[in-house]
Amino acid sequence: MTVAPPRTVLDNRFARELPELALPWRAEEAPRPRLLVLNDALATELGLDPAWLRSDDGVGLLVGTAVPGGATPVAQAYAGHQFGGYSPRLGDGRALLLGELVDTGGRLRDLHLKGSGRTPFARGGDGLAAVGPMLREYVISEAMHALGIPTTRSLAVVATGREVRRETLLPGAVLARVASSHLRVGSFQYARATDDVELLRRLADHAIARHHPAAADADHPYLALFEAVVAAQAELVARWMLVGFVHGVMNTDNMTISGETIDYGPCAFMEAFDPATVYSSIDSGGRYAYGNQPLAAEWNLARLAEALLPLIDEEQERAVELAVASLGTFRPRYNAAWLAGMRAKLGLPDGLDEAVAGPLFEELQELLHKDHVDHTSFFRTLGAAARGDAEPTRLLFLDLAAIDDWLARWRAIGPDADAMDRVNPIYIPRNHLVEEALDAATAGDLQPLEKLLEVVSAPFDERPGLERYAAPAPQDFGVYRTFCGT
Repeated sequence: MTVAPPRTVLDNRFARELPELALPWRAEEAPRPRLLVLNDALATELGLDPAWLRSDDGVGLLVGTAVPGGATPVAQAYAGHQFGGYSPRLGDGRALLLGELVDTGGRLRDLHLKGSGRTPFARGGDGLAAVGPMLREYVISEAMHALGIPTTRSLAVVATGREVRRETLLPGAVLARVASSHLRVGSFQYARATDDVELLRRLADHAIARHHPAAADADHPYLALFEAVVAAQAELVARWMLVGFVHGVMNTDNMTISGETIDYGPCAFMEAFDPATVYSSIDSGGRYAYGNQPLAAEWNLARLAEALLPLIDEEQERAVELAVASLGTFRPRYNAAWLAGMRAKLGLPDGLDEAVAGPLFEELQELLHKDHVDHTSFFRTLGAAARGDAEPTRLLFLDLAAIDDWLARWRAIGPDADAMDRVNPIYIPRNHLVEEALDAATAGDLQPLEKLLEVVSAPFDERPGLERYAAPAPQDFGVYRTFCGT
């Protein structure tokens, strides 16, 4: 089998600069690899030829069995708090970083595999992935990208021809994904646990150079790095909340330094508005429920601060004092981002007095929760209400007097309907449609998946004939639960 054409140059910068966090490894052979879905636009953006990626050699790259000369595939080491419990050695148990490439815009991007086989970090797992969960990540990550939310991207899903044992035997697959990097809070926790301050410093310098270069010129570069991550995560989680996204497994190894959403396992978009919404089958206590996500992010950032203390200041008391002050910026940053987003979703001017906006927002959430109103449908129908037709919105509520009163006060401010339609999606990956597409794909029919991807890739543009993609799940869909896929 020949290797990739000359254009495909995979650098090994992470493995070269941080060998203590990079275990050289190879992907398992895929018995009968078959490309299920390829992101042509992303491939072109990466400087990769989509036609070549569909060839035998291209598919070999996408499952990790044919990599360019000079590449060093590695399993990355990291630690992490999983549902609050600390694991000192997690790492890529079923994943490999093939390397970094420079895209057509000059940006450095990771090419990473998921489901490529066991590594020494597998901890008893089989290292494999099934078709359904890998296609879920493809659909949800591409929907998030279309919504303008920072995220890892999905390049391809390849069926391996190998069966994977879960509750039943399922067809196996490998996901090829792209990220600004795979540096996580857990990466810093791992480095800190080694008591090797120079390793921690090299990791921090790597993160600064790759993601937050302005920190290098600050008086306290490592504190500035922490503050940059705080700012990025405050903005990211606010965006999740504004579209009703529930990550489901916000462990510290699933929080990036770049501020991109990563690891779409037990995730979903909320339908009926409820802060207690949980979709993860393993989150029995609701730790990562929709309404808890800002607090979970803040908690994770506190763990990053702990890991960085030796770099922030030689005196631990002083380091703690500085870190606590910087962590204290998370809530005001998050609140500012969420309030700005809510003003945009309601079509209200930026300069609106908080004494007017605050109660309006709070009352709205109470109304949505009380009447179990579909989050996405409500905000989208508000565009029509701003134009004078409030009936689609009123039909979502039981307490008509309450919503009529709220609508009257909101319309008196003069909302901008066109601006609202630009930020309130009509199409999201509805949970029942995702399951329908994944079930069909697992059985060999990719058409529902392809149609769903087409729809959610243009979430703000209403199109005739797509009414079922805008509608909430039918009543008989039942309680929805998602699984991590391992």
